[in-house]
Amino acid sequence: MSIQPTPRLTRHEYLVIERGSEQKHEFYRGEMFAMGGASIAHNQITFNLAATLHSQLTDRNYTAFVADMRVCNSTTGLYTYPDGIVTCEEPKFEDAELDTLLNPQVVIEILSKSTESYDRGKKFEHYRQLDSLQEYLLIAQDHPQIERFSRQADRHWLLDEASGLNAVLHLPVIDCKLKLVDIYAKVQFPPVDR
Repeated sequence: MSIQPTPRLTRHEYLVIERGSEQKHEFYRGEMFAMGGASIAHNQITFNLAATLHSQLTDRNYTAFVADMRVCNSTTGLYTYPDGIVTCEEPKFEDAELDTLLNPQVVIEILSKSTESYDRGKKFEHYRQLDSLQEYLLIAQDHPQIERFSRQADRHWLLDEASGLNAVLHLPVIDCKLKLVDIYAKVQFPPVDR
């Protein structure tokens, strides 16, 4: 008895299905991967991030998105939904639907126990292939910490981090400051195990 191979979707088939779906899915190499729901801390951080970026970018010619804007890495074929995106250039989209961004300069992911290793590893590996990407941020949701990876001229990535509610992280590419006290406003952290 032979096992039938699982049929693979094309990018076009994925987009047709995804645009009609109530649930979001990432896509890679012909497969769709359902995204889980977000915690209350994740939602609060996303809301605070949007408010912070909005207040600093309103009068500038930058475009920011949170949560529902899909990003396509044309080089690797990965489609994702970052928690935050900023583009300093004219946004470039995959097609006339204007729901799949191709040129983010800043990508932001809020870490969770279930996604942290993927966000730090394989996903970041894919994001690094985006020629437009200049900064990649990882925001912890169980303690106040933001890590910023910035692309250097030699295509290496440099880590800078801010920890504690009094810390401030500067994002040179978009000339914004993220005050951790604002990003983590109303977030309840789990008790620390001793």
